Amino acid sequence: MTEAQIHSVLVVGSGSMGWGILRSFAAAGFDAILLSRNPQGLPPLPQGARAVNTLPADPPDLIIESIPEILELKIDLFRRLGEAYGEGPIAASNTSGLPLEDLAAAYGRPHRFVGIHYFHPADITPLVEVVAAGDPGARIIRLVVAALAKTGKQALVIKRPVEGFLVNRLQHAILHEAYHLIDQGIVSVEDVDKVARQLLGPRMCITGLIKQKDISGLDTHALAQQAIVPHLWHGAEPVRLLQDM
Repeated sequence: MTEAQIHSVLVVGSGSMGWGILRSFAAAGFDAILLSRNPQGLPPLPQGARAVNTLPADPPDLIIESIPEILELKIDLFRRLGEAYGEGPIAASNTSGLPLEDLAAAYGRPHRFVGIHYFHPADITPLVEVVAAGDPGARIIRLVVAALAKTGKQALVIKRPVEGFLVNRLQHAILHEAYHLIDQGIVSVEDVDKVARQLLGPRMCITGLIKQKDISGLDTHALAQQAIVPHLWHGAEPVRLLQDM
């Protein structure tokens, strides 16, 4: 890996998410490698990609893990990667909720570890979250962001690990309130979805979430926050309605 570029990428895990990640790097001209337990049983690989069932002898520049969301499996994988490759590759996990700090510690090089959280389908969705897990320097983040940009991705840089990162925290905050209102019999499911499709969706497509408030006026927005926020559902437990279903 040169100072300014990532050339080779090893994707670990051949599920739908790993497959999409592999496809995005192969299409962008990277040396894209898929580590799978059964390469012979895979569908045809994307053009420019190859599959292996053991770790390549030459360390890749970037490793992206996308195996099942079981902490013990991921810790074991990163421990093996650290032992195999030493100081070489930048390592990343595609986990959406497991503690990145634990995975960085297992890799043994927290200064070369990040979270790279894709959204399904990974090869099509334009945004990806890059999480500063462990203690990566700004240079490591820049290298990862630049590599993702070559695959057509816009990186959302999360400056420290928090549960759910950015996207899931925003959508679960909305869902938590929506489920509460439905559970209390205040609104219907259909009307919640109608608001999302016909008002929030189109508005946010044009102005985003914060800029819209700059346009409509921060004084009005601040007063509305004072009046509404104290009455939002702040329960720490998931709404029972959804959990029972």
